[in-house]
Amino acid sequence: MSQQLINRSPDLLRMRNEGYDIEIRSNYLIVKNVPYVNSNKEIKFGTLVSELSLAGDVTVTPGTHVAHFSGDHPCNKDGSEINQIKHSSTPQQFAQDLVVHHSFSSKPLSGNYKDYYEKMTTYIAIISSPAQSLDSSVTAKTFPLIESRDEESVFNYIDTASSRAGINLLSNKLEMGKIALVGLGGTGSYVLDLVVKTPVKEIHLFDGDKFLQHNAFRSPGAPSIDELRAGLHKVFYYANLYSKMRKGIFPNPVYIDASNIAQLDRMNFVFLCLDKGEAKKLIVEKLEEFGIPFIDMGIGLNLVDNALLGVMRVTTSTIEQRDHISVKNRIPFSDGDDNNEYSRNIQIADLNALNAALAVIKWKKLCGFYVDLEKEHHSTYTIDGNMLTNEDQL
Repeated sequence: MSQQLINRSPDLLRMRNEGYDIEIRSNYLIVKNVPYVNSNKEIKFGTLVSELSLAGDVTVTPGTHVAHFSGDHPCNKDGSEINQIKHSSTPQQFAQDLVVHHSFSSKPLSGNYKDYYEKMTTYIAIISSPAQSLDSSVTAKTFPLIESRDEESVFNYIDTASSRAGINLLSNKLEMGKIALVGLGGTGSYVLDLVVKTPVKEIHLFDGDKFLQHNAFRSPGAPSIDELRAGLHKVFYYANLYSKMRKGIFPNPVYIDASNIAQLDRMNFVFLCLDKGEAKKLIVEKLEEFGIPFIDMGIGLNLVDNALLGVMRVTTSTIEQRDHISVKNRIPFSDGDDNNEYSRNIQIADLNALNAALAVIKWKKLCGFYVDLEKEHHSTYTIDGNMLTNEDQL
C-alpha cells in the first residue's frame, strides 16, 4: 500500500525520484536522513514527519502547514536554534515506532502548501542549509534502495482519520481477531457501520432476513431501487456495501439457533441486535458457556398522545460480570408480550443509530480505547427526559 500510494501521487513520486528517503508509516509521510546542525555545531541526521491527507489512494493538498521532527532541534551553523520555524518541543508518540521531538511552523504566503513536495522540500531546505554550509556534500537526497513491502491492512485504503487525529496507537487497541453481529435490523446495521471503520480483522454477519424497502428507512446509506429489487439477504447486501472499504467481512444468511450456535464459539466478541426472545435466550446462555463477552441492545417505544416515548438499553456481559443478567433480568427474553416495554417493533433510524453508538462506545471502552471510570454493564437512555443511567458497575 505504501509504494502504491507513492506511485499514484505525483508529489510523493517526485520526491522519491529525486532521491529523498521517504516512507509512509502509520499514515504519516516520513522523510529520513535529513541533515541538520545541532547545538554543538555537529552535523546530524533526523527525520521529518508530516500528516498525510488523501483522497482514496492519492495525496491531496496538505491539511496543515505544520511539520514534525525526530532528533535534536535544528540549529544555525553557530549552534543557535533556527527560530524561524520554531513551534513546540514536546515529544509525541505518533505510532508504536514513530516518536517526534519537535514541531515546526513555516506558513507560505499563499496560506498553504500546494502539495507535499513543496511542503517537505521547503522544510528540508531550511533545516539542512546550515549543515550544507559546513559540508557541501551532505544532502537529504540519499537515493535509498527501495524494497517492496506488502503492508497488511483490513482496509482497501489508508485510515487517514486516525493519523490526522493522532490516535493511531488507540486505534490499534481495536485490532480484535473476530467479532460477530447477530441481527442486521435497524440497530444492527448501524453497529456494523461503526465497526467496519475499525481495524477488527474479521466481522461475521448472521441474519436470515432479506434487505427490503422498509429496511432502507432505518439503516445507513441510501440503496437504489435496483438494489431493493435485487432482494438480497441483508448479510450479502451489507457485505457488498462495506467491501468497498475493507476486507474481512463474512456473510452468513442464517438465523442463529441450536443447529449452528457453535459458530459463535470462534468469536472474540459478539453484538446481539435481535428481538426474538427465545433465540436470544439460547445465544446468551451459550455465549456465557463459551466464555465470550457480548453486548445486547434493545429499544422500547410507545405511542402516547400522538408522540413517541420510550427507552433504549445497552447491556454488557463479560467474564468479570455476568450475574446481573439473570439476577436482575436485564435482558428480556419474551416474544410479543405487550407488557414487555422492549417487545414493540417501532424503530426509528435516529434511535437505532444512537442505540448502536452507545453499544459501540461501550465495546471501545472494554478495549481500552475510551476511559471507563464506572465500568457499567447496563445503561439506559430515556428519550423524554434525555436521561442516561449507568448501573451494574463492576
